[in-house]
Amino acid sequence: MADIGNAAQRAGNEAERAGREVEQSKSFDALVTVGLVGYGVVHLLVAWIALQVAWTGTREEASQHGAFREMASTGVGVVLLWVTAIGLFGLVVWQGLEAAIGHRDREGRKRLFKRLGSAGKAVLYLVLGISAVGVAMGSSSDGNAQQTFTATLLSKPFGVVLVVAVGVGVAIAGGRLAYRGVTSKFTRDLEGGVSRGVVRLGQVGYIAKGVALAIIGILFVVAAVTADPNKAGGVDTALRTLRDQPFGAVLLTLMALGIAAFGLYCFAWSRHAKKG
Repeated sequence: MADIGNAAQRAGNEAERAGREVEQSKSFDALVTVGLVGYGVVHLLVAWIALQVAWTGTREEASQHGAFREMASTGVGVVLLWVTAIGLFGLVVWQGLEAAIGHRDREGRKRLFKRLGSAGKAVLYLVLGISAVGVAMGSSSDGNAQQTFTATLLSKPFGVVLVVAVGVGVAIAGGRLAYRGVTSKFTRDLEGGVSRGVVRLGQVGYIAKGVALAIIGILFVVAAVTADPNKAGGVDTALRTLRDQPFGAVLLTLMALGIAAFGLYCFAWSRHAKKG
């Protein structure tokens, strides 16, 4: 048994060493840079569509899926979309490594929570990457996965409880994002010095994304209480809900500027991303 345990430990050490070598390679660094720049471009496109929703009532989808479709509307855009998809899959690898061996500057539960957070980000980037590939290949999906997911849950025993739990979880995640923005804790994920302007962009961006996510969580709860899955939705539904409020165009414009700020922050993040 001792020999098996030693062999397992050696295998683990070898895997961690290999992971560190990957993280330190120039090609991996370039892939992460491309991924974060592409992630920033996606947010800028979402912000642009949100501005159109605010002032022209366009039916374009103000979400990552809508941003991908906006990219795919031109020949050059399709190429950019493929590059973005590759970059997003690079971010999956990055956050996968962070989940497996990363956050070595933390200990105990703090490191565990950070690694779990990285695992969640890896899943997010994977979903976005798959969506980008689907749009690039001509998928006609309308991006209403949230309604389908909600309807499926509501059809299950205790479905209302499950949907409420999802909504509360999403709202809490939004609150955490906003908290990271207010406290500037996101700067802990950066290496090297960044200007005060970059920090301000990150603050505004994280708060805006947190508010949008909190609205999505609330929509899930409303869908559960009313037993109407169509009331649930993603970023597009959340932004249109904001648009329907008093002074909605102004509120949505502010939200769009916040999302754009996060997109610009991603460009700086790509140069200072902390790995390991």
